[in-house]
Amino acid sequence: MKKIAILTMGVKLKGEKGYTRFGYLADFLVKAGYQVDLITTTFQHWEKAQRNLEAIAEDIKKGTYSFGLRFIEEPGYKKNVDPARIISHRKAAKNLRKMLEEKPADGKDYDLIYAEIPPNDVALAAAEYARNQGIPFVADVNDLWPEAMRMVLDVPVISDILFRPLQRDAEKVYSLVSGVVGTSDEYRDRPFQNQQRQVPKVTVYVGNELKKFDKGASENAESISKLDREFWVSYAGTLGTSYDIRTLILAGEELANRGYGDIRIKILGGGPTKAELEELVRTRQIYNIEFVGYVPYDKMAAYLKKSDILVNSFVKKAPQSIVTKIGDYLAAGKPMINTCMSPEFRAKVETEGFGVNIMPEDAEILADAIEDLYENEEKRQEMGLKARKVAREQFDRPQSYKKIERLIAELTEKDKDMEGK
Repeated sequence: MKKIAILTMGVKLKGEKGYTRFGYLADFLVKAGYQVDLITTTFQHWEKAQRNLEAIAEDIKKGTYSFGLRFIEEPGYKKNVDPARIISHRKAAKNLRKMLEEKPADGKDYDLIYAEIPPNDVALAAAEYARNQGIPFVADVNDLWPEAMRMVLDVPVISDILFRPLQRDAEKVYSLVSGVVGTSDEYRDRPFQNQQRQVPKVTVYVGNELKKFDKGASENAESISKLDREFWVSYAGTLGTSYDIRTLILAGEELANRGYGDIRIKILGGGPTKAELEELVRTRQIYNIEFVGYVPYDKMAAYLKKSDILVNSFVKKAPQSIVTKIGDYLAAGKPMINTCMSPEFRAKVETEGFGVNIMPEDAEILADAIEDLYENEEKRQEMGLKARKVAREQFDRPQSYKKIERLIAELTEKDKDMEGK
């Protein structure tokens, strides 16, 4: 049985907040016949706190996880973009090197390392270990550093100096890949921007499990009250500098001024700009905005299903492409208003027909787009059906993650063939 290590710094374990992508992938590969260790950090990124390793150990004893768990010691940080985070990751990378040099508890070496990037230095530690062991290394590119960090800190010369190590580490990782998985075509192709590598690459959207989404939406539908006359325009996700929630709020104000008193803006999630946005609503006395806050995944699914329009709201300079929430938006079967400037995603919105693209950071343009869909129920229904179709065909993990399993099988078999020569 081939043994694989999956490395991620942001996985959601039992009872935690966060993304399920890597936990799902680990379980998926176990079911495909691999032995898997999920390597993550003692620090829980979404909670900004140290994990309760004793409680996790008890869950392991109870058989909660189908895969093994190993934890890298990491001091942690308080903000997503913070020098303390860079230092924390640097220490985690150093501790990862030590961990990998030690034999796993069962004494069996890994046949392949699969690691997310970013963090760049942590991924580099994994890539260099794989090279030294002569085993394949797969990079899962789900964000771009330092590009994304420049959204928060873009000071001439200073940012260049601060972010140069991140850029250097990224290129080193890309030079060591045996295969690449990107959560968009743009991310899939990024490792080959500055260097030509003849290695397999696939695009696998973060996606979701449609059955789980539908189950959560169904079970929580009655707990969410929506008046018959209300029309919900919703955003779900992080409230941070890349996400243009301010414009969504001002568009809500504009619609109220136009006499659309039944249109309600629902904002699900939390993040560093939440207090500032709440103050904006209070100051301007905008009555049709509700900050729902963070809700569990199953309840979020119910909110999205009860909404009439979903907004994928980004600022102009945001480097993001096809983000995690897209799978859930599509699963809800609702029309999408997209302000993300990613050429890849804008083309997808247009080609697949599940929404409309508009320019970001303009409240009047956003209000016009909402008003147009509000007045055209047939258009909303048509876009919603197309959204659900795309969710089913391209974002449903039980199907889409087979691409990752095939890539791993190809690389481990190729590695086995090389040993026999």
